[in-house]
Amino acid sequence: MSADRNLARQLPRPAATVILLRDGEAGPEVFMLKRSPSAAFVANAYVFPGGGLDAADTTARARVAGITDEVASSHLGVEAGGLDYWIAAVRECFEEAGILLAVDESGHELPAERVAALAAHRDAVNDGSLPFGTLLERERLLIPGDRITYYAHWITAPGRPRRFTARFFVALAPAGQHGSHDDAETVESRWVRPREALEACARDEIELVHPTRISLEELSAYSCAAEAFEFARNRTDIEANHSAWANGRDGRKLFRTGQAPFAEIQWSDPDERGDTGYELIPGVAKRLDRHVTRLIAPNPGFMTGPGTNTYLVGERDLAVIDPGPLIDAHVDAILEAGAGRIRWVLCTHTHLDHSPAAVRIKAATGATVLGRPAPRGGNQDQAFAPDRIMEHGERLDIGGVVLRAIHTPGHASNHLCFLLESTRMLFTGDHVMQGSTVVINPPDGDMRAYLASLELLLDEDLAILAPGHGYLIGAPHKEARRLISHRLAREAKVVEAMHRLGPATPEALVAAVYDDVPPKLHPVAMRSLSAHLDKLVIERRAALEAGCWRYVAHPA
Repeated sequence: MSADRNLARQLPRPAATVILLRDGEAGPEVFMLKRSPSAAFVANAYVFPGGGLDAADTTARARVAGITDEVASSHLGVEAGGLDYWIAAVRECFEEAGILLAVDESGHELPAERVAALAAHRDAVNDGSLPFGTLLERERLLIPGDRITYYAHWITAPGRPRRFTARFFVALAPAGQHGSHDDAETVESRWVRPREALEACARDEIELVHPTRISLEELSAYSCAAEAFEFARNRTDIEANHSAWANGRDGRKLFRTGQAPFAEIQWSDPDERGDTGYELIPGVAKRLDRHVTRLIAPNPGFMTGPGTNTYLVGERDLAVIDPGPLIDAHVDAILEAGAGRIRWVLCTHTHLDHSPAAVRIKAATGATVLGRPAPRGGNQDQAFAPDRIMEHGERLDIGGVVLRAIHTPGHASNHLCFLLESTRMLFTGDHVMQGSTVVINPPDGDMRAYLASLELLLDEDLAILAPGHGYLIGAPHKEARRLISHRLAREAKVVEAMHRLGPATPEALVAAVYDDVPPKLHPVAMRSLSAHLDKLVIERRAALEAGCWRYVAHPA
């Protein structure tokens, strides 16, 4: 194995970082330190105070007030020991910045003269000769845990000489404590407005690493330190920010949480070897994990993205999920990848880009076809004839692994998702698509049903989404909530437009409601607008009169 790969598999060390805030003359400021040029980690970069957890941090747990280990661990998503991150953040802040986030046993901030006297112990805490917990106990000090809020989670990219899984915290700097660098690990220090630091970085005057830059960008939006602190304190559902390497036609590239290929790279390369790919290439089989291989049909387009995803699932005997369009090259690729092991064909729904190839695969393999019959009309595969109609909750054993059907009407009335129970991968068809929202096209498409089907996903234990188009999607519940919020926000725009315009034609409404969409796409948007209006009619909040839509202010 290469040296690169050995580095890539290095486990990150737990660490804590604290962003100190205070109000300056021109707005909120943060305390920043410049790392020494000889530092083993992010040399020369400007950073916030922080460092790795020490085993001795656990001895200071009794000196933390305002938060318990159970609550701290819940905030961080760890089983136990979450309080140690709060302790490490305060200890590192004292060691690196000379600022002590502590109060007396009555909860009062420390007077300036006492802080100055405690500064004499900074070097001893730093070199480990004086455990931080011992200092707190001897001086009868407490860490005010409820005044230090968890803000973000960053994990160093694979391949770095040192890696950390760092929890970022935010705290208001105690009055009268101005801080200083330690002239060892750090060689400069300053209080600086977040926007000023970002502008200095843009001019190449200072170096900022990615997590620091993102934090500064977020905090620069606030007009005072208290506002910025409240923003941090009100954050919920904090997701770990990872990085992952992958290969493709543009060479080896680093991807981060939130970028389209990231979740798939992380899922298909759990050992962080950096040897998976980041491209979506039709006709090329990609192994996503030990149970799942994906083939992309050569039918790219506005409605299909890179093409329809076909999944081969199983270890010995295989199930094909969404065989896709009846394109000879795609069918041949499925049969070649299946290598005589295809026993089942499952279709999420019967739109023409998902199910037509089932006929040929059944003829070539004798596989059992499962799904739900096509509704009449619309873009439906009327030739689809399942050997068995799958019911909601039905489980199918495919040679030792189990797929469970979940009926998710909305995009199509006969739509099913399939959950691979062993890995918690959900094959979503067009219920959830990567990179775009799905079109809800009445009469078979139903916005009320679609929102209810998204809510249904929140009750499932899901690890990853395998959509009918695009990359794998991480954080399934977060994605479902995002889609629900997006649809309800669009509905609110429909209601607002009817209030503002009065009785309005569909054309006037689509222009107002989809003003963030290019006009050339308004004919497609009109379909989803119709679905929103149908929902509002059922809820007695809208009515159609003489070809114009109006809002019903007082539903009967």
